[in-house]
Amino acid sequence: MSDNQRSSLSSRDKVSQYLGIVLNPDGTITRVHQVPVVPASADPSSPSPVLTKDLPLNTEHHTWVRLFLPRQAPDNSSTRKLPIVVYYHGGGFIICAADSNIFHDFCTEMAVRLGAVIVSVEYRLAPEHRLPAAYDDAVEALHWIKSSHDEWLRDFGDFSNCFLMGTSAGATMVYHAGLRAAVAVDDLRPLKIKGLILHHPFFGGSERTGSELRLVNDRILPLFITDLMWELALPIGADRDHEYSNPTAVIGGVQACEQFKMLGWRVIVTCCDGDPLVDRQMEFVKVLEKKGVQVVSKFSEGGCHGFDLEPSKAVELFSVVKDFMSPSVSA
Repeated sequence: MSDNQRSSLSSRDKVSQYLGIVLNPDGTITRVHQVPVVPASADPSSPSPVLTKDLPLNTEHHTWVRLFLPRQAPDNSSTRKLPIVVYYHGGGFIICAADSNIFHDFCTEMAVRLGAVIVSVEYRLAPEHRLPAAYDDAVEALHWIKSSHDEWLRDFGDFSNCFLMGTSAGATMVYHAGLRAAVAVDDLRPLKIKGLILHHPFFGGSERTGSELRLVNDRILPLFITDLMWELALPIGADRDHEYSNPTAVIGGVQACEQFKMLGWRVIVTCCDGDPLVDRQMEFVKVLEKKGVQVVSKFSEGGCHGFDLEPSKAVELFSVVKDFMSPSVSA
């Protein structure tokens, strides 16, 4: 076996170890390790603190949404409706799903802690469906919600108090869905977006940042994995400075975010200094600040990319998010 063959084998083994996928010669991937999934349950006798159900979004694209309704909502005599949080899961655009146990549990905790109706979106994955497919699905979900006749949304959701939230690649989707929604607010009525919640956003770029070099061999998100995810997700031939990947490298995208300011939308970015992407996230915050967008940054010490997805570690995150949402609840 040649040195190149050994190197290639080693790389394939590392990819399989980190992502549970096999890279095929034709550019496709095989997902050999499926993340455990949790079925939806609207059974009121279930011990879960929330009721859940799945509904189709686009049958042609095999996309769907999972709704999370706090159990106490149907018994609440108050006429105050609950904020709607549209959530986009992570996975580098290539793995995981809305029913993956880690994201199902996260949304369950979110529904309880925030007292909100959660709409978790199952979108198309790359490389079978490269970007902007996921961004298209993110926006399509907003249009589905605004015209939905689902009784949970109709009876308990406050369409005038909506937030977009996502983790990792899902947070990147929040930004891009927000850019599109900001220029189509009339088309989305009665859905009214109040803010964007970017949880450990997954941004890329051709030039290495200090945190990427410092954490090049990070145990959760090493540099070669982020490079591979973008290689599989971006349009063929595009580099990591493409507008779908690097919001600070494209003047048009930066200018478009000025619409957030005009609409009075607020943005929160959460991350930690143990995330290799932290420098990119901090730069993103600075860009929004320069454009006059109302942006809040919450960076914690230690941790790792996505560390507070675990319910036991998400308590502080949801406390921060609830405070961020509160001004709009009373507005």
